[in-house]
Amino acid sequence: MQLCLLLCLMLFSSPGASLHRHRPREMKKRVKEPPVASTVAPASRDFAFDLYRALATAAPDQNIFFSPLSISTTLAMLSLGAGSSTKVQILEGLGLRPQEVLEEALHRRIHQLLRDFAQPREDIQLSLGNALFISPTVRLQDTFLRAVKTLYLADTFPTNFGDPAGAQKQINDYVAKQTKGKIMDLAKDLDSTEAMVMVNYIFFKAKWETGFNHKSTRKQDFHVTSETVVQVPMMKQEDHYYYYVDRNLSCRVVGVPYQGNATALFVLPSEGQMGQLENGMSEKTLKKWLKMFTKRQLELYLPKFSIEGSYQLDKVLPTLGINDVFTSHADLTGMTNDTNIQVSEMVHKAMVEVDESGTQAAAATEAIFMFKSAPMRPHKIMFNRPFMMLIVENATNILFLGKVTHP
Repeated sequence: MQLCLLLCLMLFSSPGASLHRHRPREMKKRVKEPPVASTVAPASRDFAFDLYRALATAAPDQNIFFSPLSISTTLAMLSLGAGSSTKVQILEGLGLRPQEVLEEALHRRIHQLLRDFAQPREDIQLSLGNALFISPTVRLQDTFLRAVKTLYLADTFPTNFGDPAGAQKQINDYVAKQTKGKIMDLAKDLDSTEAMVMVNYIFFKAKWETGFNHKSTRKQDFHVTSETVVQVPMMKQEDHYYYYVDRNLSCRVVGVPYQGNATALFVLPSEGQMGQLENGMSEKTLKKWLKMFTKRQLELYLPKFSIEGSYQLDKVLPTLGINDVFTSHADLTGMTNDTNIQVSEMVHKAMVEVDESGTQAAAATEAIFMFKSAPMRPHKIMFNRPFMMLIVENATNILFLGKVTHP
């Protein structure tokens, strides 16, 4: 029998993690004040950026897009059922010292986020949620079930994994509904040995505070590498935005607000300096950018793009010290009395679409600015080579993080 965990994101979508028996499966005009961002965990390490670097190392020169918030939420929920070194590794991987008071604070914070995201908003669509699909043959600990229902507001559904096709349809129909049809086939290759599937989803859709004019979009060159050039639809907008030049990391940062409480950051490194930027990224760096932003009038050129990310996290998270939960050493006795359980796989999927009106699915953005005092032409910034992007919300959360190498 196997226990599966699935993570799913809408605008960023994440398909999930699987728990198995120890037999592994074959496997504005007025620009708003920018927010100060952080990950879910009050970190002693930068989980979001450490994970970004791990993904970038595993797939160099590729597009990257994922949700630190979704992955952090799933790992935190998993920690509720973990014990001994398995729990310690998960919490330390999230940047949290394994102290009861800090762990409780983490769960309370996520609980508050879930409640906040459940409130209807006029200007932005943002939702975050969890669900458990449970085989009747599995006996989960009552304390674990109460915690995921009360702290993580998780839906629970009895599921017959003896009918893998039916179970797969049940899960995928739920995910499709929660993600407004953006994630259609999250669960794949289920079999009759599954014991539980845990799903986490996030959905984000917002319009730019000041949209781009469709008539200004033109085909232009995008330099994937010094040798490879592709034609992309390049949007253009001239307006006042937040702008900062980070000379230490040789990059320029543009902050573009959405309607509502979210902001997109586009980060353009100097030619040949993407590695320096990636290695230097941290929450401290991000906070500095948001603090040092100044309003500038810019002539901004940003490509329309749609990218997806799919990651086998059970292969990546061990580089952050989260090992035991994926091995026969897994201690998940806080979840079930069956000691022969481990997470066999954890998959994360994310997608983002950026166009003239805004961003759908999760993580996209543009940026524009210019020196307020400049009497002549506005400063031109053209995102016509690989760049990084982030979406932050309500002064606290990094919703999405990625790199656009090939629009």
